[in-house]
Order: sequence, then structure tokens, then C-alpha cells
Amino acid sequence: MTRRPKILVFDSGLGGLTVFSEIIKLRPGADYVYCADDAGFPYGGWKEPDLVKRVAQVMQELISKHAPDMDMVVIACNTASTIVLPALRDHWPHIPFVGTVPAIKPAAERSRSHLISVLGTPGTVARDYTQNLIAQFAAHCRVTLVGSAMLARLAEARMQGQGVCDEDIGAEIAPCFKEEGGARTDAVVLACTHYPLLIEDFRRLAPWPVDWIDPAPAIARRVDQLLRDAGYEETFAATGQASAVFTSGAKPDAQLRAALARYGLVAT
Repeated sequence: MTRRPKILVFDSGLGGLTVFSEIIKLRPGADYVYCADDAGFPYGGWKEPDLVKRVAQVMQELISKHAPDMDMVVIACNTASTIVLPALRDHWPHIPFVGTVPAIKPAAERSRSHLISVLGTPGTVARDYTQNLIAQFAAHCRVTLVGSAMLARLAEARMQGQGVCDEDIGAEIAPCFKEEGGARTDAVVLACTHYPLLIEDFRRLAPWPVDWIDPAPAIARRVDQLLRDAGYEETFAATGQASAVFTSGAKPDAQLRAALARYGLVAT
């Protein structure tokens, strides 16, 4: 391929930036559109049929605007991936969709204590999809499921320059830490793409060190491999264009524009 690939990275808000930042490390020469569905944020309170309809509608608008040169869509959201991906793939079979799922397999492989936790939204940790991953890859582990109703909002607030209290973050992660028979939790799956935005807070506030497992690097490797399979070798000397759009139509303030710029994104 002689032209740059164009990749859409989609999330309910700003959490997908954690995935975008890993993809662009491997593919700096691609063109990107980052879409935050801030008009629909947060996804945790949506009923599943309504969320499928919502994401499909937004995706239709995005693909229509950027077609025919959209080469890949990355759903950088655990909730949307576990609910909406099959419908998206059925509707647009010609576009590769890459999803985000809880990194339970690597957590179970890395854990020495066999005590792991999955930190996600209430919907993600309760979903059958998550239970199936545990049964398939972590049957030998004791898995604690922690559904946080606050962390995604706290991550959004941090990105927008608002103050976030240590006590609020600490209370949300505290249930992840278990001690049983002299063993301690040693791996925590970050099952929401917003959560790595708070990773330094997690490390600082944790009662003991654990392996915080972020799926973003693995997602980036998958994107890179699919592009190679499609004939896109990374041969561009200069970086591509990267823009950010918000479904609400709101223009980011100076604080958020600066934050997006640190990721190489220009708000449009």
C-alpha cells in the first residue's frame, strides 16, 4: 500500500486515549480519527439494546463522513466491545473492527499467588463474557470482580483538569486487594480503558505493589499485525494526521486541548 492507513479509535469518552497512545507508537505514520462519544458517556448505565443502537448510529455517521478511506476501527471501550462488536461486524463486514476485552488470560499467567482481581465497570464485571474468560483462562485462580461506578468519571475529570481526591480513588480500588492464607492479590486487570489514565494514582495508593495489567499494548500489536496483513508496511518517514472529535459537538476548553495535544491530537 502506498497511501497512509486511516484508523478510527472510538470510546465513550477519553479512556480510549490509553489505547490510541499505544497504537500510534507502532504506527506513527497512519492517519487517525479519535472519537469520544461524550454525548453518550458513560455507557455503564445504558441498557444493552439501546447501547447497540446508539453506537451503531454514531458509527454510521463516522464511517459515512470518513469513507471510503477508513481502513480499521478500534473500539477502545470494554463495555462497547463486549456488547456491540458483533452488530458492528455484521453491518460493516468490509471493515476490520478490533475490540477491547479484559486481560484475564495474561493476569492468570503472570500471577504467582493465584489471587487476581478484575477492576471494571459494574456492567463489564457482571457480563457473561467476563465470566467465560475467567472459566477459560483463570479457573486455577481466585478471581475477585470489582465493579467501580466512579473511576471512569474520575479519570475524565482528571483529564479535563479537575481536582480528584485520593480518598475517592483509594475507596474504588480497595476491594481489589485480598489476603488469603498468607497469599495476596498480585495482579489487577484494568478492564476499562479509562483506568490507565489513573495508573500513577493506583500505584501510589495501593496497599502493596501489584501488576496492573493494561490491555492497550496487546491491542496495538493486533492493530499493527492486521495492517501488515492488509499490506500496510510502516514506511512513512513523517507522522500522519490525528484529529479528535466529540459527539456532543462541544469544543474542548484550553485545558483539554492541551491534554489532547500531548497525545498528538488536534480537536476539530
